[in-house]
Amino acid sequence: IWTGTETSRRAIPSAWRSHKMKLYLIRHGQTDWNVAGKIQGCHDIPLNATGKRQAEYLAEGMSRRPVTHIFSSPQKRALETAQAIAGRQGVGVTALSGLREVEFGGWEGLTWKEIEAKDPERYAKWVETPAKVTPPGGESRAQIMERVGAAVEEILAAAKGDVAVVSHGAALVYAIAYMLRNEVEHHEETIVKNVSSPTMEYDRASGPFRLLEANDVSHLPASQKEARPGVVTF
Repeated sequence: IWTGTETSRRAIPSAWRSHKMKLYLIRHGQTDWNVAGKIQGCHDIPLNATGKRQAEYLAEGMSRRPVTHIFSSPQKRALETAQAIAGRQGVGVTALSGLREVEFGGWEGLTWKEIEAKDPERYAKWVETPAKVTPPGGESRAQIMERVGAAVEEILAAAKGDVAVVSHGAALVYAIAYMLRNEVEHHEETIVKNVSSPTMEYDRASGPFRLLEANDVSHLPASQKEARPGVVTF
């Protein structure tokens, strides 16, 4: 896996290197496919009415966490979420292909129960060690880590301060693993739910990331927290 640490540090102006920066990693708001329990993957599903309200709650909450720029997946559900934050803060949004959701191939459009019935052997392996199983026609762990890692490095090279990064459930699992240099073995260890916001801190001088907060949903009202589906779909 390419880490790009030395290259990205050389590309950063010296005036910025002494500063720590925060990256607010945000999963998009709810979609109809989230509610139905369907795997979205590369399907370009927009936010539903609840998801749009969640994005507005998130944008209001993020006003306490000003950012200099927002980086987003180009998929509608992420871009709509990013644009809600940008509208409040008056900052720009850059779409990065590397932040798009993991491609689940033949599993997309299906629920986990349908996948279990249609592809039981592969599904059983997925439940045991999801990062080691590639869905039929989908992306492998190596492919995902390469593109997500490259997106993280691009963000670090371009950022001039704290930033928001809006992406997807599975893609963010890999982004967090890349930042912390961990192996992705079990999705449940780093589940990122709709409009939750894990916060990472990056030290430009020394290079390491630090997880400051996991899955912050303080911006959501109690009714929204309770209404979110218990089954996480990507």
